[in-house]
Amino acid sequence: MLIELPIALPDALLSRLSDFLASQVGLHFPRERWRDLERGIAAASRESGYAQAEAYIHWLLAAPLTRTQIEGLASHLTVGETYFFREKRGLDILEQQILPQLLRARAQTEKHLRIWSAGCCSGEEPYSIAMLLDRLIPDIAQWNVTILATDINPQFLRKAAQGVYGEWSFRGTPGWLRERYFTRRADGRFEIQPRIRRRVTFSYLNLAEDAYPSLVNNTNAMDVIFCRNVLMYFAPERARNVVDKLQRSLIDGGWLITSPAETSTVLFSAFTAVEFPGAFLYRKMAAGGPRTVAVSHPVPWYDGEAAAPHASAPAAAFSVDRSAVASEVLHEAGGLRATQAEDADAREHDARETPLRNARACADEGRLAEAAEWCEQAIAADKLNPAHYYLHAAICQERGQSETAERSLGRALYLAPDFALAHFALGNLCLSGGRQREARRHFDNALSLLRACPADVLLPESDGLSASRLVEIITSVQASLPRAHKELAA
Repeated sequence: MLIELPIALPDALLSRLSDFLASQVGLHFPRERWRDLERGIAAASRESGYAQAEAYIHWLLAAPLTRTQIEGLASHLTVGETYFFREKRGLDILEQQILPQLLRARAQTEKHLRIWSAGCCSGEEPYSIAMLLDRLIPDIAQWNVTILATDINPQFLRKAAQGVYGEWSFRGTPGWLRERYFTRRADGRFEIQPRIRRRVTFSYLNLAEDAYPSLVNNTNAMDVIFCRNVLMYFAPERARNVVDKLQRSLIDGGWLITSPAETSTVLFSAFTAVEFPGAFLYRKMAAGGPRTVAVSHPVPWYDGEAAAPHASAPAAAFSVDRSAVASEVLHEAGGLRATQAEDADAREHDARETPLRNARACADEGRLAEAAEWCEQAIAADKLNPAHYYLHAAICQERGQSETAERSLGRALYLAPDFALAHFALGNLCLSGGRQREARRHFDNALSLLRACPADVLLPESDGLSASRLVEIITSVQASLPRAHKELAA
């Protein structure tokens, strides 16, 4: 018989802490989860040097949390325990149903595939996806495959990037998996093969606060998003906001794969729920597509007040003042010329802006070849605009054209040496190519520029990212680098 130990902390204090975490971090701890909250907060208090958890809680409640505090709390208040091929049913459906259809559709066109593991923890989930793709796509070197893995915890990301795991990460997996994809180390642990590790890009992202979909953090135009055992930690309103942004991060026809424990007709009402034997998955359908789970209320064609019918103007007697008419004609002619000049300016502005808008729209929808063509038109129309080269680089990087992307970023920085986002993007490119020393230099350049800006200034071409937020992202990226990478960069 399991004996439930009494909660040591006062109910009133736990209630205040629960409300505080919901507002500050987005984490949801109803009364039935207060034991989990107490255990997590006790561990966080010890790490922060507090002998008593109650004193630590009072310290937390005294002021808004910093980003470092949020990250530290998240690491203790969310479960960091996972293993390879966890919740295998979702991966089986991906392998047997979703990917074959995607691969057939893309085989004769541009061979690209984009998958995002949101809340990747210590990396077992995205590496499982990478191993699955390795088995499924014989000519994978000819494909441009993106596996993005994000988490809020730099410690998890650091472990994931190292790719070294103990026996406990393999529970329930067949022995051949380790033999085929891992190398046993002298300490008895297993290191994932470099060719699999290189297929996953690990990045810091706070699902509750950061902007996505976005070209800046590569969260746009996803074919499949895994977000499992993550949403259950959020307060209801925050979870709805996260699901909305995940839905916009998918292409039409894209799939969201959640944990069976997170199935909800309300939370995923914008999706079509697809029932497979033993699992529900959620699909983003094109406008007008079926909604098989939640029936939305019909939206009227016009939701404002009905316009009154136009009444005919009554006939009125009037006399003609010829001088007044002549004056009015001259006034109208002058106004017509001014309007024509304004229209010409507007058309010229549209001619410059339309290619850029179209490039962004195509990139967001995953139509990368079209996006690149529109971007090249934007560059041809305005060769001195660094934003055009920056967008071109982002599109080329998604297409697997790293060298072209690097050249475009170089041109952007030639035109605008203080373009912090371009320095950051170039750092990411170098990092993905294994050039840690160069990556560190570009990150440092970006940080120097950002720290000279007002903290709350919104950065151009950033989808609403502030200077202070990009500083936090870059420092988190640097913190997540494996120690060996840091030594190479020194």
